[in-house]
Amino acid sequence: MNNKIMFRAITGIIAVGLLSACGGGKQEQGSGKRIGTYKVLELETTNATLIAEYPASLEGIKDIDIRPKIDGYIDEVLVDEGQTVKKGQLLFRISNPQYSQDMKSLQASVAAAESAVDAAELQVTKTRPLSEKGIVSAFELQNAEINLKTKESDLENAKARYLNTVTNVGYTQVKSPVDGVVGTIPYRVGSYVNSATAQPLTRVSDISVIQAYFSIGEKQQLNLMADLEGTTFEEKINHLPEVNLILSNGRKYEELGKIKSFSGLINPKTGAFSVRADFPNASGMLRSGGSAIVQIPQVVENAILIPQKASFELQDKRMVYLLKEGVVTASSISVRSVPGGKFFIVDEGLTKGDKILIEGVGILSEGAEINPEFVKMSDILNEGK
Repeated sequence: MNNKIMFRAITGIIAVGLLSACGGGKQEQGSGKRIGTYKVLELETTNATLIAEYPASLEGIKDIDIRPKIDGYIDEVLVDEGQTVKKGQLLFRISNPQYSQDMKSLQASVAAAESAVDAAELQVTKTRPLSEKGIVSAFELQNAEINLKTKESDLENAKARYLNTVTNVGYTQVKSPVDGVVGTIPYRVGSYVNSATAQPLTRVSDISVIQAYFSIGEKQQLNLMADLEGTTFEEKINHLPEVNLILSNGRKYEELGKIKSFSGLINPKTGAFSVRADFPNASGMLRSGGSAIVQIPQVVENAILIPQKASFELQDKRMVYLLKEGVVTASSISVRSVPGGKFFIVDEGLTKGDKILIEGVGILSEGAEINPEFVKMSDILNEGK
């Protein structure tokens, strides 16, 4: 019996201990004890610069296909690919002996026609006084004058045919229509070419100015133009900031460019405008056919700026923890990226004076109590400097 009493006593002690342990856990869980000190930022308004990037293709201000205007065989290639040429410089010679022979033949025809005109004029000169004196009839004078007009017409036709042949002979010398750079040369000496040949003899590109073509979405275009000065679209374009060009090797081009035009219509397939920015290219570093990235800066005034690390994603939404009376609460925001990948500009969801958690965002949960350590945006901006 003593053993039974002892067993009941031990069982009672264990039960009391378990109840005590359970009751103590609930009390601590609901006690609201602060779990630590974390940095908190009180939001202020500031000015920031956004940079949007767009892939671009590069073209010269003039890219002219050089095609033969006559048929013949390439007799000489007088330039090389990539060579800089001047307007009027000889590029190719095309051989077609027929044009030279025709020119000589027609030159002789012109000379014969001139002689015929001279003879007709002489006949009129002889006949006119005889007709006036009644020695010959007026009919003979009229015939002589008609013959002169016929010979003069024949002379004009001969000259026209001759000049046309001279022009064709001139086409055997293919010259550059502009200052520029020679492109690829697909044909070599001996190749037969004509005006219908599939490929041009070459292309000459005027690259004194390089035009960068890129596409920009309708919404992006509206945001870009929204705060610019001007009442018309053209006036707003004139007030767009200068743009940068990032080359294919990742380096920034030394010259700044200017956006010159937007396409008149939105592409219905892509929903985007075609945009052109011009860049000075006196050094000739940029070449037609290249690729690059156009950077457009956009200054945003009185913006709410937050560190990217202060936010997190939840179900495709960007969130932050707002601090209210020592407790963090999740709140949805709308943001834009700031160049450098460290900050966001907040468009919706936060206002000046709000306090957000910038430390422990991935650790704490909704409703957690913290001991805030307030920091300034200037301290955050100077980090790492």
